[in-house]
Parts: sequence; structure tokens; C-alpha cells
Amino acid sequence: MIYTKRDRLGRYKGISAPLDTAIDFLVSADLTKLAMGRNEVDGDNVFINRFDYTTMPEEQASWEGHKYYADIHVVLEGEERIGVTDAASLTAGAYDEAGDFIPYEGPVDAWVTMRPGDILIVYPEDVHMVKVQLDGACQVKKAVFKVKV
Repeated sequence: MIYTKRDRLGRYKGISAPLDTAIDFLVSADLTKLAMGRNEVDGDNVFINRFDYTTMPEEQASWEGHKYYADIHVVLEGEERIGVTDAASLTAGAYDEAGDFIPYEGPVDAWVTMRPGDILIVYPEDVHMVKVQLDGACQVKKAVFKVKV
């Protein structure tokens, strides 16, 4: 897991070519211009899912994990909390290959607050609980980069 600010992303270049591609795009593009849904950057190596939602209480949120992709979470408007726990500490459900999605159950080890300018990079071992309200329900506009690992 990497939790940082957008203007510090350059220090994480060199980890992998797909991550470098995502970072270069993220720091140079106007993400508010992205279309809703999938936006191509580098085919299946790097793409962006753009969506909006209303945050919810922790009790209504669910875990998600991935086998082949790291996520770069970027809040464009609004605020949310994201819980993160190592996959080895949670109970995994059945893997959905089409969506590269693994549901999990168990407690949150760490919370990060996400506002515009904050960046959270989670790898497959970093299971995450998204869309959790901070100080009550909030409308969020978000971009999530999917980076093949």
C-alpha cells in the first residue's frame, strides 16, 4: 500500500513499467474530463474506471481484492474513508475471474482518508473497503486506475 499526495507520485516511478505509465498519465491529465466507465490508457495493462457514488456507513460497505491488478484510487470531488487489511488476515470468498474480484470478510486494520489530492495505491495483497463515509454521507467523484501487476 502507498498513501501519498498527487504531487509526490514521481518518487514511486521505477517499481514497474505499467505503474510508470499510470503515474505519468495521472500527473499530466485532467481527470475531470474522463468519461464515465472505462477509459483506455494502455489496453489491459493500464486503464481507468471513472464513477460517482454516495458514501455509506462502514456496516454497509464491503471488501474487495484483486488477483492481477493494483488500484490507484483518486478522489476528484468529495471525501471518503478506505479501509485496508492484508489479504492473509481476512477470509476470501470465490474469485470472479471476469471482474478480477475477490470478496473478503474480516476486520479493518487501517483507515485512510481520501480527499482531492490524496492518492492510495493498493496491490493485490492490500484488500480494501471503499465508499465508506467520513462525517456522514457524501457525493464522491472518483477515478480508479487499474494497473496490471
